[in-house]
Amino acid sequence: MQRVCFLLRIKPEHREEYVARHQDVWPEMLAALREAGWRNYSLFIADDGLVVGYLETDDFEASVRGMAATDVNARWQAEMTGGRPPDQGFVLLGEYFHLD
Repeated sequence: MQRVCFLLRIKPEHREEYVARHQDVWPEMLAALREAGWRNYSLFIADDGLVVGYLETDDFEASVRGMAATDVNARWQAEMTGGRPPDQGFVLLGEYFHLD
């Protein structure tokens, strides 16, 4: 199992909308994430728009490819950006310590 942590940044003026949209994630999007192998997935956000994400998966690259191949992910991404380019892509963080 891989533990994956990533950063992304959204513009502070989009923070409220971003959080609100994640309060009602489409059931088909949740199903697609699970089918692609995303487990124990959490998002955290700071006031300045810094987003920290965490998930567990068997193969992160395969999980990302699996989501990229779904129609629901394309629709979700289009809805989340409102036709704007994404604010900033994922920056993966390296794990250097873990306490079970």
